[in-house]
Amino acid sequence: MNRTRADQPSGAVARPRQLAAVGDSHRSLNEVVTDALRHAILHGQFELGERLREARLAEMFNVSRNPIREALRVLEVEGLVEIVPRKGARIPLLSSDEIAEIIEVRAELEGMSARLAATRCTDEARTSLQRLLEEGNRAERENDIELLQEMNDRFHDRLAEVGKNRFLAEFMRSLRERTLWLFKLSGQARIIETWREHAAILQAVMSADPQLSSALAMRHVKEVGKTLTEKSAG
Repeated sequence: MNRTRADQPSGAVARPRQLAAVGDSHRSLNEVVTDALRHAILHGQFELGERLREARLAEMFNVSRNPIREALRVLEVEGLVEIVPRKGARIPLLSSDEIAEIIEVRAELEGMSARLAATRCTDEARTSLQRLLEEGNRAERENDIELLQEMNDRFHDRLAEVGKNRFLAEFMRSLRERTLWLFKLSGQARIIETWREHAAILQAVMSADPQLSSALAMRHVKEVGKTLTEKSAG
């Protein structure tokens, strides 16, 4: 099984969002730093297997190493960070087989979500999905990558709402949050392609075609999986 090189820096990393003033939020510095680091990981600002050096993170967030150390411990429990004895913290390493297993589950669940949405799509829901489609298509035409990423995120939530299965929606939201950092590794170059695939799914859902909706959703996840597998083998 192939694994990524854990000790190589990923190159340019986007600076994490500005830390909120502790006094403004009435939260401890540890909580604020943990949230900021979690956000950075979930939004793909680190590579698979990348070392998370305390000194570098402290400089990035402009804090001492103590809140960084506490944040890493919390995120280890959440599964977002792996702490290796005598080597420190890093983004978890996943083999090609492990990525394939995640994709397998995501594909089935996304297919079910799309199928339910197509089956239960009311006129009101169809109008809402049409607005989402038009807004996303406009963002694509204007090459607004930031908005397009937002539309891709909203796509999943909206489809789950239309499907009207609370248990599936909650389980998928949890799984998506736990694997968001992994899917972000497919790179910004795929954001436009991802939206186009989402747009096709929306069209199928609005046409009340459950089989096509499910097939397109599953194919979309598997295409993302191919990109991730290539990265893990690189």
